[in-house]
Amino acid sequence: MNTTRIFTIVTGIVALGLAYVLFSGIKSDIDLKEKIKVTEKAVIERLKTIREAEIAYQSVYGEYTGNFDTLKAFADTGKVYIIQKKEYIKSLSYGADSVWVEVDTLDQVAVRDTIFTPEKFPNFDPSKLNKIPGSSKSFDIWAGKVKKGNHDVAVFEVKDIDPVDPTRKEDNDIFARKPLRIGSRTEVTTAGNFE
Repeated sequence: MNTTRIFTIVTGIVALGLAYVLFSGIKSDIDLKEKIKVTEKAVIERLKTIREAEIAYQSVYGEYTGNFDTLKAFADTGKVYIIQKKEYIKSLSYGADSVWVEVDTLDQVAVRDTIFTPEKFPNFDPSKLNKIPGSSKSFDIWAGKVKKGNHDVAVFEVKDIDPVDPTRKEDNDIFARKPLRIGSRTEVTTAGNFE
């Protein structure tokens, strides 16, 4: 065998090795992006489910809960009220109106039957409400009150403490690039930073 042929074979093997390394690097980046996309979609869906549970809890108790055990029990066995409101307006003799509202509680129905229906939440499992999809960790949940004007307003925040996307950091200046969350500790909102 001459040196040219040996050099060609060695160069071919090195080229194949480099091609494999390049292909593997590109494929792993594509796989990571796909994993991030799928996992974040599942996290967002779980956060939306938690938001529904918190809103229902607040409609019954007048405040949000900062405890997942309480929220899971409410989502599993809690009840919401069906109410009827009637508004009456009476014109007074001096041109003003007098308005009053009568509220009547008609019935109670299970949260699972009204909010977490199989059509809207086909795989709803209240025992997994606190679990971050794709992780063994739980969401961070907080509930409290903020001052708005002269009133204390109930607020809550649920945050992904184990983001699959390594670029989602708490110290990001862009709110949408922080870890996925719903609600706020300082603002009256139930929106998520993904909306």
